[in-house]
Amino acid sequence: MGLYRKWCKAAREENDRKRYWTFAEKAGGRDEIRNDLAERIRSHYDRLERIANDVQRLGYEAAADILRAEMPQTSRARSGDLGEILATELVEEDIGLRVPVRRLRYKDGRNMAMRGDDFIGAGYDNDDDRLWLLKGEAKSNKVLGKSTVANARKVLNRDNGRCTPDSLLFVANRLLESSDANDNELGRSIRDEVGLKSLRADRIDHMLFTISGNGPHASLKDDLDAAGTNRDQYVVNLHIADHQDFIAEIYTEAEDLGDE
Repeated sequence: MGLYRKWCKAAREENDRKRYWTFAEKAGGRDEIRNDLAERIRSHYDRLERIANDVQRLGYEAAADILRAEMPQTSRARSGDLGEILATELVEEDIGLRVPVRRLRYKDGRNMAMRGDDFIGAGYDNDDDRLWLLKGEAKSNKVLGKSTVANARKVLNRDNGRCTPDSLLFVANRLLESSDANDNELGRSIRDEVGLKSLRADRIDHMLFTISGNGPHASLKDDLDAAGTNRDQYVVNLHIADHQDFIAEIYTEAEDLGDE
């Protein structure tokens, strides 16, 4: 069972190519996924096998210090990163596309936001084996409001709704550096797309993913109603009532590697 299914109750509305998904924590759900989520957060900043090697070479305390040096320490940076992390996990759990590069591993400052699209999903259509992309924008707010939603939609609509070339090249080049042949193939397809711009709009889906303390604001549904129907549109809210406390708590868990 995936992370969200253990953790949350979901309500899903679908109309043509528009999907409105809301998630709220189940009673006891947070305890159910606490260790799993902490490990997934670690994996977005470094490879788990590399962390394990640090533990083997240096011990738990020194390995935790290395991990802590890679992870954000300000509440703002943690909030933004967690939005991207949880959006990525949802895409891979519920949509069937990969988010093939964990871009938080490549930050040039642990408390700085990265430029470009927040997350890009990629895969191939089952019918004709052609490239399919998802352009995503993630927002994490104690209080979600209309202006945040409007700004996120504005970003999704930039570049005629296409993923930005620099974001695509970042993903493609990391995949081409991989030793995995399937990664190389996907990287080549994405790199070709930057040059050819051959994907139609109906093969570039959009996701507006939000985490908030006040739950799904009415502007989310309004935004989805106003969105075009030429692509799959996902508008998502994850309601975490103690938003800021939760972020502090889960990052403390992620930084703690234990001692056994």
